[in-house]
Amino acid sequence: MAIYIVEKMVDGLTLLDIRGQITLGEETSTLREKTRALLEAGQAQIIVDLAEVFYIDSAGLATLVAFYTSARKHGGDVKLLHLTHRVRGLLQITRLSTVFEIFENLEAAQQSFHKPAGP
Repeated sequence: MAIYIVEKMVDGLTLLDIRGQITLGEETSTLREKTRALLEAGQAQIIVDLAEVFYIDSAGLATLVAFYTSARKHGGDVKLLHLTHRVRGLLQITRLSTVFEIFENLEAAQQSFHKPAGP
């Protein structure tokens, strides 16, 4: 199944609305290309909406982690939004839920980029 990625700008942040599945092959390649282009264009503050992602395999998880790492190297961050029950469970099992900030609503995700850094 194909992956669909819709990019939107919301108050200076990039929102990636991803639909389909994130699996080894065309899907992860497409996502890697998209995220590389965003970071090269200086868009490193990114919210990834996964409400319509019904399946992620290990290659998909690795792609998300690589995206997160690259964004951080570019001085940005990647936050996840609207996880399905299945995807949330997968992130908890792999302990990636301790790496990514996860939000249930867009406003909270947006505001998290404006919080002052900790001590």
